[in-house]
Amino acid sequence: MTASNTRGVLYVHSAPRALCPHIEWAAGRALERAVNFNWSAQPVLPGAMRAEFSWEGRIGTGAALASSLRGWEHLRFEVTEEPASGTDGGRWMHTPDLGIFFAQMDSAGNTVVPEDRIRYALDLAGSNTLELHRELRLALGQAWDDELEPFRYAGDGNSVIWLHRSAAG
Repeated sequence: MTASNTRGVLYVHSAPRALCPHIEWAAGRALERAVNFNWSAQPVLPGAMRAEFSWEGRIGTGAALASSLRGWEHLRFEVTEEPASGTDGGRWMHTPDLGIFFAQMDSAGNTVVPEDRIRYALDLAGSNTLELHRELRLALGQAWDDELEPFRYAGDGNSVIWLHRSAAG
């Protein structure tokens, strides 16, 4: 890997079977080479498929991958790009309901929230701590993490147990 290159992972958490070849084509275009994914069933969503693909490419490839896939109906994915010399890493998450989210990542994989975003949250919330919590969760991509977590867990070959809240009378 050269100094101007980096690496990362594309996680396709769920996609309709018919979309799978199109995802490979779009990813290959972003990576500037043909790719083939090892698809498997996504147990959280019957009929959906999932795949993980490790990639290496120029800095900015993560953004190119996320851009090539964002907005596709019924597609849930994440792209990570590791930090490289002089550049931050990144993480893109996409769900059909929420759209796309981007966050800078440090070398340990932590989400980096820029100072201006924190100041905005503080200014917007004023003395309302619930609003501050809401803004910080938004800045961290919490809604995307919450929606993708069952798909991530199921992707590790684990079974998913859905817990349902019962109303206490």
